[in-house]
Amino acid sequence: MTEKLLSERFADFEENYKRIQEQIAEAAEGSGRKAADITLLAATKTVPAEVINHAISMGLSHIGENRVQELLEKYPALDREHCDLQFIGQLQTNKIKYLIDKVSCIQSIDSMKLATELSRLCQKEARRMDVLVEVNIGREENKGGVAPEALIEFIDEIRLLPGIRVNGLMAVPPICSDTKELCRYFLGMKQYFVDIKGKSMDNVNMDCLSMGMSSDFALAISCGATMVRVGSSLFGAREYKPKLTL
Repeated sequence: MTEKLLSERFADFEENYKRIQEQIAEAAEGSGRKAADITLLAATKTVPAEVINHAISMGLSHIGENRVQELLEKYPALDREHCDLQFIGQLQTNKIKYLIDKVSCIQSIDSMKLATELSRLCQKEARRMDVLVEVNIGREENKGGVAPEALIEFIDEIRLLPGIRVNGLMAVPPICSDTKELCRYFLGMKQYFVDIKGKSMDNVNMDCLSMGMSSDFALAISCGATMVRVGSSLFGAREYKPKLTL
């Protein structure tokens, strides 16, 4: 990437970051909270490491990658000392081994097979991994996630696995043109979050409700999100490349 193009990307990020921080603060205040109560996680799929590092230098403290191969390519160049790196995409069991020592949280746990393999590898490496349970709040066949009606039973099972800690919930609601319909999905997630938190289950900390992306993060905050995953609104439209495989 040329120096001129990098400078343009840096300037665009700075403008977008300021605007999004203001929108987060406004939405948080509207929900009776403070901006500090909301974690902005930058979804950095297709974003070059140079741009990510500039974002970190401007105060961005949480980033999330969707693809294992892309994370591995960027990892050596990232300013990891000043940011928290998480994995937010769909994950196959044979890819978990690449993440064990590189991320602080995996936000897409949705099966016992995945959780069991993660537990095995965490024990092998003598470490513990925070996880969010992904919920298929819209019950969409083409999406990952635990069915809402199976959520409590699933969490009750995986919380017993050594090496992992359930730290909250994550969801990607269906695409909705109706704001009221989208709000119902977000509020449904908030209710699951509150209900599970109220059960005081061992090894389950309902600290994070990750929902809301570039197009709807303010609404998600108003409905109770504690973390929003914002990509294109921060960095501009993504430049897609052929998907690589390990």
